[in-house]
Amino acid sequence: MAPIPPGIRLLVSFNRDQWYRALTFILTFLLYTSFHLSRKPISIVKSELHKNCSSVSELATIASSSSSSSDSQQPSLPSLHTDMDCSWKPFDKNNYKQLLGAMDYSFLCAYAVGMYLSGIIGERLPIRLYLTVGMLTSGLFTCLFGLGYVYNIHSLGFYIFVQVANGLVQTTGWPSVVTCIGNWFGKGRRGLIMGLWNSHTSVGNILGSLIAGYWVSSNWGLSFIVPGLIIAAMGVVCFLFLIERECSLLISWWQVRTKNWNGVNGHAEVYLQYKNSKTQVYDTELLLPRDSVCVPVQPVVVVKSESEPSAISFIGALRIPGVIEFSLCLLFAKLVSYTFLFWLPLYITKAAHLDAKKAGDLSTLFDVGGIVGGILAGVISDKLGKRATTCAVMLLLAAPTLYGFSMISEFGQGPTIGMLLVCGGLVNGPYALITTAVSADLGTHKSLKGNARALSTVTAIIDGTGSVGAALGPLLAGLLSAGGWDQVFYMLMTADFLALVLLLRLVTKELSSTKSRPISTVE
Repeated sequence: MAPIPPGIRLLVSFNRDQWYRALTFILTFLLYTSFHLSRKPISIVKSELHKNCSSVSELATIASSSSSSSDSQQPSLPSLHTDMDCSWKPFDKNNYKQLLGAMDYSFLCAYAVGMYLSGIIGERLPIRLYLTVGMLTSGLFTCLFGLGYVYNIHSLGFYIFVQVANGLVQTTGWPSVVTCIGNWFGKGRRGLIMGLWNSHTSVGNILGSLIAGYWVSSNWGLSFIVPGLIIAAMGVVCFLFLIERECSLLISWWQVRTKNWNGVNGHAEVYLQYKNSKTQVYDTELLLPRDSVCVPVQPVVVVKSESEPSAISFIGALRIPGVIEFSLCLLFAKLVSYTFLFWLPLYITKAAHLDAKKAGDLSTLFDVGGIVGGILAGVISDKLGKRATTCAVMLLLAAPTLYGFSMISEFGQGPTIGMLLVCGGLVNGPYALITTAVSADLGTHKSLKGNARALSTVTAIIDGTGSVGAALGPLLAGLLSAGGWDQVFYMLMTADFLALVLLLRLVTKELSSTKSRPISTVE
């Protein structure tokens, strides 16, 4: 008999529960990748919405002069070329930075406001359906922005409306996927697992940059339509495959029913409860093994609470130790991260004098560094058991690195590439750790006494507060960049310093602890 291939041995070594964990990990990773993929195009298309009109005019004049010497019928080409290839109205004015900043602000402000409501709503609705509806509507509004190019729409109000609507519906994503991943994975190696998982943010940004950059110079409408179709398609996948939580306690339930067990030691009423609840557990049984199993020798004891724990209130979530500090810290950390997200391609275009596609491709290196930074932050915080200290050290290193990037980016692509990788790791490391492992830890804090219905609300409060900073960052960047990019970098360094200050109490508490233990400040 031929030996079983080692690959098959590996596959069968995992039990059903482990396979569903892997499915949840991969699926939620892909779902939120599509969210960030659909947010990225606006930063790539900015340099196309407002081109360097003076350069275009000069090129058009030179081309028309050379053509008019050979053909006297070509003098009308300069104005036609300039009108077609220069800026997209209404972003063709001198205040284009403020208008582009207003678009960012409208999306992020709606996102911040909606996030507080999203967590509360998400605790009370089926996550799978809630997330599916959010992804489908987000796909709709992302495509709608791209249709502005197809139908030649030049109304600022139209683009602001689409950004606001998209910001609101995108709030369904983060609380839902963090709740799912938190339900399936415990605290043991949460920093590492969520550090790997949170790379979906950077992967989505990279894919969004590449997809948007492919069409930005020829048809920027497709830079939005294609990502919109992708997130809508992933919404259908979510509806078909997402499993919200682990149902391991129901395995014993199913084992009892498969043997038509009529009771042990007088516990026949337990079986009757299972039998009468058949319609309620049909979906769960589909997830469990269908093999013949034996009834345990010991009687099965079912403990039924009088009532399910109620979802936590907004004020109750704020009372969890560490929620306020980490929320305010994330406000400034996310301000820095989202300023890079929305303005980095345009900055590279102006500083390195590259076209929109090359600048978009180069900006993906910031996200590559972010992947490494998020994983390192998770691994280090798991090993040391000190989440706040890990964030504080990375924030302390990030501020001088940002200053170095503003200086080195003018010396060519080589130094710029290196600094983009380092900045991405130090800026996104604390942001990734707080929004994932820290949020999940706080959502299952010991003060909740086992109430698992707080994770979505806590996640929404932390990320919602961070989103206030995400809204302010691009807006301030648009205002300050008019006086020079140096002012933008000073603002970013100040934000990093304030984020560090807000964590000092938790850092002091962690460092004063005599015993290293996981997430000591948020247990």
